[in-house]
Amino acid sequence: MTAATHSSLFPQVPDSADAVLDGLDPEQREVATALHGPVCVLAGAGTGKTRAITHRIAYGVRAGILPPAAVLAVTFTNRAAGEMRGRLRQLGAGGVQARTFHSAALRQLQYFWPKAVGGDLPRLLDRKIQLVAEAAARCRIRLDRNELRDVTSEIEWAKVTQTVPADYPAAVAKSSRDAPRDPAEVSQVYGTYEQLKRDRSAIDFEDVLLLTVGILQDRQDIADLVRRQYQHFVVDEYQDVSPLQQRLLELWLGGRESLCVVGDASQTIYSFTGATPDHLLNFRTRHPGATVVKLVRDYRSTPQVVHLANGLLNQARGRAAEHRLELVSQRDPGPEPAYTEYPDEPAEAEGTARRIRDLIAAGVPAGEIAVLYRVNAQSEVYEQALADAGVPYQLRGAERFFERQEVREAGVALRGAARAGANDSLLDDAENLPSQVRAVLSTKGWTTEPPAGSGAVRDRWESLAALVRLAEDFARAKSSATLGDLVAELDERAAAQHAPTVQGVTLASLHSAKGLEWDAVFLVGLTEGMMPITYAKTDEQVEEERRLLYVGVTRARLHLSLSWALSRAPGGRASRRPSRFLNGLRPGSAAAGSRGAGGAGGVERGSGRRKRRGPVLCRVCGKTLTDAGEMKLMRCEDCPSDMDEALYERLREWRSDRAKELGQPAYCVFTDKTLMAIAEAVPDTEGELAGISGVGGRKLERFGADVLAICAGEEPGGDDGED
Repeated sequence: MTAATHSSLFPQVPDSADAVLDGLDPEQREVATALHGPVCVLAGAGTGKTRAITHRIAYGVRAGILPPAAVLAVTFTNRAAGEMRGRLRQLGAGGVQARTFHSAALRQLQYFWPKAVGGDLPRLLDRKIQLVAEAAARCRIRLDRNELRDVTSEIEWAKVTQTVPADYPAAVAKSSRDAPRDPAEVSQVYGTYEQLKRDRSAIDFEDVLLLTVGILQDRQDIADLVRRQYQHFVVDEYQDVSPLQQRLLELWLGGRESLCVVGDASQTIYSFTGATPDHLLNFRTRHPGATVVKLVRDYRSTPQVVHLANGLLNQARGRAAEHRLELVSQRDPGPEPAYTEYPDEPAEAEGTARRIRDLIAAGVPAGEIAVLYRVNAQSEVYEQALADAGVPYQLRGAERFFERQEVREAGVALRGAARAGANDSLLDDAENLPSQVRAVLSTKGWTTEPPAGSGAVRDRWESLAALVRLAEDFARAKSSATLGDLVAELDERAAAQHAPTVQGVTLASLHSAKGLEWDAVFLVGLTEGMMPITYAKTDEQVEEERRLLYVGVTRARLHLSLSWALSRAPGGRASRRPSRFLNGLRPGSAAAGSRGAGGAGGVERGSGRRKRRGPVLCRVCGKTLTDAGEMKLMRCEDCPSDMDEALYERLREWRSDRAKELGQPAYCVFTDKTLMAIAEAVPDTEGELAGISGVGGRKLERFGADVLAICAGEEPGGDDGED
């Protein structure tokens, strides 16, 4: 998520193999020049591992040692594979295959299936959860939505650990795994699911790996063909390899040792999917003559952030902890990490939003800020708080950039304009490449100012704005570039899934933030029961939670904030405690295992401007509310609404006018739910209006008189001016 400048977005291709090595530190250079035999790179967070291995591949290709078509680089996400392809292209090694394990296996399976099995490859399931639900129903086992999701995950785990249905109960017992249902029931659903797939000639993503392994094991002639094609292998994030992926890698290698693996045992956070760092930690045992290089120079984070990251791992236990890397920051000093305690979750979200707004005002781009949490369910209260603060945001996990409808439409329009050239009247007044792109995309919804509100309209605009910024960067890097050149660049980026940066604060789970980085990171909800998560019971599970927090800390380059709330809802009992992982690290706390931990001396109290309130009760049924959206409405989502529809429409119309006057999105005035709450409560006084969630002191001062006038059936007053 680096907001790259035009110089780093479009670097000059090195003019020789030796030039590929320019700028590498001694350890990275050692990786890049170790082109023979097995190589193991132990790379800490922020140490430039992707840089090291892409320069290794490019140096080998440019020096004539590695034929590009004979190299297969595999990683775990389409984003990471796309980034690798983009970097290799920029280094002059564009012919190398960089894929995920699944996409590489699927490509081979599609090619060899007619020869190995005959006929067409079975249909690949997009999502297996519906078929798992049908399997459970056939077994007369009732699963609620959460259980259905968890049983589906169990089936995936069983398959990547090469566990058949009959062996599942024993495998669960051996691994001390907590099954979501009785293991015998999961085994029954798993077996029925497999039978349903066979009956319908369908396969799932795990089958792609299993079937490829089966063909390569059973058909020596096909295995020989694959091995003649691919002779050199690079595996990124090797600590995340599952037993099934390791078996596939061994079959690709066929006993050869032209293999380079890169990983960090301290970033093993996917063991629930079958990932294990054992293959990384045992690499030298399996390959006694391996070259081992450690990367510990951290170019990402300040010494203050690195000190906290190292402190987290110093308290770790277990085999992965024994192989931890002590990072050494290469950056100038920065601010100390901030620790903040809040009375409740909404206060934590509002306090976080205020701090983010202050950072943006100080010059930190919104796209360089992230809020990271343990589970996705935590995002809603932060979405609401950022919207209330007028801060744009994006949820991590949306569909890939080049697959968005508006981006595809924009590509078609740009390609048509490039073909038409001077014959396209749209380009009559466009003097340069960026103005040409702005002219074309203005027909697709791009405007100089973002639209009011959030949701699909704002998301569409952000996608188009990212293309405009990319065109501006491209023109600065290549002053003679034409619209046709930009279209070619977009085509190459789409093929590599090398997306431009979309502006907006990123909201993401800690798991989905792996591999990303930002200038400022807010780690929120750091309480016992959430970090570590309540179902982490064994020592191994708790240590994985510690590593997950380590991954979160090491995403930050400069600003790092860690926070927690003492209760869930306003006025709730302050029974929560900060995460045990912060003991001995946050000011005033004792190290893990010691008695009599001090108070939170040095920890900022984040109650700030928020008044301590009692529990928020539904005004219809009286139930205590904990959901952020329900607290905003002061009622349960399912309880009947007595909203004045006409008043709501008048408030929306007024909000639209005020947003235009202020030059801000509509949600910066009030969100839709706040307007709904006002239209339901119809307040008569400032006190009643202030009691509605979403109406803080600042908004009461700016907009309170207008809102009360509208609620009273009167015309709102004049302009209150900027504050």
